[in-house]
Amino acid sequence: MKGSNTLRQSCLIALLSISATSFAAEKAATLDLEQLQPTRDQVVASLNTVELLRRHHYNRTRLDDALSAQVYDTYLKHLDAQRSLFSQQDIDSFAENRLRMDDLLLSGDLSVGFNMHKRQLERLQQRLDFSLDLLENQLASLDFSTDQSILVDREDATWPKDEEALQQLWRAQLKDEVLRLKLSGKSVEEIQTQLVKRYKGQQIRISQTRSEDIFQNYINALAQVYDPHTQYLSPENAENFDINMSLSLEGIGAVLQSDNEYTKIMRLVPAGPAQRSQQLAAADRIVGVAQADEEMTDVIGWRLDEVVKLIRGPKGSNVRLEVIPASNPPGDMSSKVVNLTREAIKLEDQAAKSRIIELNNQGHDYRIGVIDLPGFYIDFKAYRQGDPNYRSTTRDVRRLLDELQEEKVDGVVLDLRDNGGGSLQEATELTGLFIEQGPTVLVRNTEGDVQVLDDPETGVSYKGPLAVLVNRLSASASEIFAGAMQDYGRALVIGEPTFGKGTVQSIQPLNHGELKLTLAKFYRVSGQSTQHRGVVPDIGYPSLLDSKEIGESALPHAMPWDTIPPARYSSSQQLKPFLQQLQKDHEVRAAKDPDFIYTLARLGLDDEIKARTTLPLNEDKRKQQQNDYESRLLVMENARRTAKGEEPLKTLEKEDPADEVALHNSDDEEPDAFLIETGQILIDLLQLEHQVAKAD
Repeated sequence: MKGSNTLRQSCLIALLSISATSFAAEKAATLDLEQLQPTRDQVVASLNTVELLRRHHYNRTRLDDALSAQVYDTYLKHLDAQRSLFSQQDIDSFAENRLRMDDLLLSGDLSVGFNMHKRQLERLQQRLDFSLDLLENQLASLDFSTDQSILVDREDATWPKDEEALQQLWRAQLKDEVLRLKLSGKSVEEIQTQLVKRYKGQQIRISQTRSEDIFQNYINALAQVYDPHTQYLSPENAENFDINMSLSLEGIGAVLQSDNEYTKIMRLVPAGPAQRSQQLAAADRIVGVAQADEEMTDVIGWRLDEVVKLIRGPKGSNVRLEVIPASNPPGDMSSKVVNLTREAIKLEDQAAKSRIIELNNQGHDYRIGVIDLPGFYIDFKAYRQGDPNYRSTTRDVRRLLDELQEEKVDGVVLDLRDNGGGSLQEATELTGLFIEQGPTVLVRNTEGDVQVLDDPETGVSYKGPLAVLVNRLSASASEIFAGAMQDYGRALVIGEPTFGKGTVQSIQPLNHGELKLTLAKFYRVSGQSTQHRGVVPDIGYPSLLDSKEIGESALPHAMPWDTIPPARYSSSQQLKPFLQQLQKDHEVRAAKDPDFIYTLARLGLDDEIKARTTLPLNEDKRKQQQNDYESRLLVMENARRTAKGEEPLKTLEKEDPADEVALHNSDDEEPDAFLIETGQILIDLLQLEHQVAKAD
């Protein structure tokens, strides 16, 4: 499915802990829609938000009819991303306001936004009532032998024309849920219990919807038309609630986001319990949470903050997550349970570390130093207290570079994969370790003024061959550093296009809540933005992460890539003449490398599966699709194993073979395939430079 964020769509706020037996006897709570009216504080906050956006957002976009249409469309998408709650009749009744949203917001009139949301709540309650009745009284009548099918993604589908068409759709969607659970190995009784419990839980949380929930959803439809990182935060959520919520403090160490009815892992915090488990990955979906040995709580359809509350807990306590791996094909709901121990992540756990890998190239042995850099950190407390031994990225990397040079390494790889960023100061100072002096990053504000951040100190800590290894989850400060290394011609940038977040936000207090507002944009010294496009590597690697799901470009209304005049800096062109030959040599090696071959084949298979627009509701056909996928995956995996001299498998193991490839695992003693290849590319560069030096 397309990544539609339903954090704003969800209207569920309170979390009740109710047992399975009490659910069966629980009478559905009712929601008094008449009580859901905007308050005076909310009206004032909406007017303040409108003014801040109009006057101070980086884009300086006018609130006019064109923007009104975008607000309307965005809000509609928040309320019903998969077009399965509203009928065409509902849409027709809303449509007269599509070009009035600007006038209403400018006058502080929130009535239309509230009325649309209340209609969504009515439809959601009807859907749950319908589904519960079918589950409790008609489950045996569901026929899974027909030729009926269902759209994989309804984001662009036509709206059901009336209530009868809605019920036909709801019945098909319930059949799909039942079929997915059947194919994951659950019995009819287990399916009935799980889904009844899920829907009754959603009914209870709907009944606790507050005016503040509707207001936050509506105002965010306005805010996020400007860009996805501009966001209204209610008073309750202002300090600890964000669209991407980090659980790095006494949690599992993951950044989460909502994706339709699911909670999706956006990235893993370096050195956190989730990353160290080696069982979770970006784009995995969390469908259940349990405390220690307690019963698993189904969290499909829950709000993001509710799921986070369940996952968070005291240091040393255990949490179990039921997860649908991102590697599953569409329609495959098979899941796994991951056990984690919550803990606070310490600075030293995220600190840079070094190692040496020994490689052979054309009969010669080489030693490549590798510095794993999980984040851009600084111990601000010790720094401000004047502690001469305070920890920081730059200080640690400088020390590691000295140690590696004492070991006489032939080249150095800075591994920034999964590095989500951190201190801008450290990105600037780290750049200074590898250039004589000069600008490192440009920051352009709303007024168009450009601030140049630079490295004023002369001197270079390391002058030898250097590669910067990045992936899709390398973001923010990582992109600033990698972009500077590429612009200066100081290092080869190798891997995948980076995340692409190149904007700066600031919290603006309101009379009621806060507004996180985009005020500036980062640019590389070459004048190129890191926004949207990220840093494009000199030599690219394949990735199992779908850029349509992960990254800035996957977010609606993401600000575009652009350029400004470059800074004055001295760029070396010594790497450019070698890039074509380096790419050619890499491709020759990759064509023979079992892990690269597997990854490319897997990407092709996944693209083929994702291209399907419908799924059959016929059990035999769905089973056949699943079996065909697993058979092809087994053939690919066994080809990889045979090429590496390993025993082939008779059946596909429960864990995804892609996990075995271990293309990136910084905790492994053994270097992964991408890291080894990066070392080989660096050796190729060394040899080419040596040949040029001899010719001269």
